[in-house]
Amino acid sequence: MTLAERAMKRLEVWPDLSTGQASCGAGRALRSVHSEILHFHSDRDVDLHLTVPAIRRIHSDLMESTAVRVVPGSRWVTVHLDCDTDVDLLMSLVSVALKAHLSQGPVAAAAPSPYTCNLHRVTLVPRDEPDDR
Repeated sequence: MTLAERAMKRLEVWPDLSTGQASCGAGRALRSVHSEILHFHSDRDVDLHLTVPAIRRIHSDLMESTAVRVVPGSRWVTVHLDCDTDVDLLMSLVSVALKAHLSQGPVAAAAPSPYTCNLHRVTLVPRDEPDDR
């Protein structure tokens, strides 16, 4: 089972999330009653829909993570799953996203985003593998 599949299995049982096709047309999505929260684009790449205030609040933490890519002007961040710790990080960020969308209410959460997600806007370079010498 891939890391993305493990994350999806853990998240699809959360009572505030339901599954479906991603609105960008690539992969599966998990959504709340207010908006799409996650797009699973590959076995390792997930786009997470945050809010502008949430991104501002945790921006420095997001920038320090080697698993997260922030695209200026986007309400989505891309999480690259390379290990179980990245999946745990994703779980925490989904919780932040749900709380952020809930606090904005249905009207603000449904406001159009300049981009559906970060698909084709982020290039992820694989992390260096440890030297086995």
